[in-house]
Amino acid sequence: MNIGVETEKIEFKKTTGELREGITSLASMLNKNGYGVLYFGVKDNGDVVGQQIGDRTLREVSQAIANFLKPQVIPTIEHKLIDDKDVIKIEVSGSDKPYSAYGRYYMRSADEDRELSPTALKELMDRQSTSDSLTMVPAPVNTLSFNKLKIAYVTAGLTVDQTTFEDNVGLKNSDGKYNLMAFLLADENDISIKVVTFAGKDKTKLIKRNEYGGTCLITAIDKVLDYMESINETKVTMGNHRRSEEKLFDMASFKEAWQNACIHTKWDKGNPPAVYIFSDRIEIISTGGLPVDLNKEEFYKGISKPVNTKLQKIFGQLGYVEQTGHGIPLIISNYGKQAFDIMDNFVNVTIPFNYEKELPDAEANQGKNNLTEAEQRVINYISQNPSVTIKELVTVSGYSDGYVRKILTSLKDKKAIERQGGNKTGKWVVLK
Repeated sequence: MNIGVETEKIEFKKTTGELREGITSLASMLNKNGYGVLYFGVKDNGDVVGQQIGDRTLREVSQAIANFLKPQVIPTIEHKLIDDKDVIKIEVSGSDKPYSAYGRYYMRSADEDRELSPTALKELMDRQSTSDSLTMVPAPVNTLSFNKLKIAYVTAGLTVDQTTFEDNVGLKNSDGKYNLMAFLLADENDISIKVVTFAGKDKTKLIKRNEYGGTCLITAIDKVLDYMESINETKVTMGNHRRSEEKLFDMASFKEAWQNACIHTKWDKGNPPAVYIFSDRIEIISTGGLPVDLNKEEFYKGISKPVNTKLQKIFGQLGYVEQTGHGIPLIISNYGKQAFDIMDNFVNVTIPFNYEKELPDAEANQGKNNLTEAEQRVINYISQNPSVTIKELVTVSGYSDGYVRKILTSLKDKKAIERQGGNKTGKWVVLK
């Protein structure tokens, strides 16, 4: 049986006796395409001849790749049966170019592995600093749908051509397969987006873990923003016949920090951005550090060097981000440069609360009929004024109209409240 020809992304080796040459090919393909497939048990012309596989063969191949292919990648190694012959298939992907094999650097050209000269290596490193790995790394699955993304485009007043949408947005790589950016923006994925709440000022006691992932990144971002808006309480102080109000934190600063974390994180590292809520602050953490050609002072001034160029373009088209670079200076104006902890592999943004928030523990939540904090607040308003309107609830709570309606629907579903009478003359009744 013949399985094809060698290409810039596929290499054949007869046996693992050519393991060194195979690892060289993996590094070479990674440097050219960010992706490569290596078969052992297949001749150069594609004829399957089989490979003897013992108890330790796959482990030895894995260990050799870990030891001699740098930076390290996590390969997919499979024992396959093709035409009743044993074959080893190895698949790698990554964006940390340049990759080396046994201390040397190679680049794929057609089906050949060519060692890079110092000049060519420098050019590769320069290109890598401006590359967009999200569009090159293939998606882990190739059956995706994008209805939520299309709705976002239509909502933004943009035209969606069903026949060309995926190509126009850049959801496919050069092979015509979905890329990692497509996976992020698909209706369904397995990417976790968490908001985690702790009882005090450290991570000793976890109260709640909210999961907003598994869906289009745009939808996940909005859900996190809705939740954070719901907990952004207003503290009212009366004094000298005057009323003063103070929000728990600046929502605009959080929005900028959260959207930047989602747009500029290095998604191919496998660590999605997250939000941690403590009694005195919020922390937003993203993976990747600063781009190699951007220093801290340039960052603080709002100079932008996108990590994920095409993803940022999409968010710009949808109105989520602007190109003015005002987000970082806005956060600094409110909380100072100390809000940013810039590490080699992570950026952590800390937004302190304007006053310390008392976070209820898990047992207390259970004792309140499993109501969320936002639901309990709305219940309290209704108890004080059973005839309160949705418009009035929006005003006193600080929540959006849509979010108040969601809370009321949830409370009715939980049989915590009911509506008696019509919309104009009726009233709310608290049931428990």
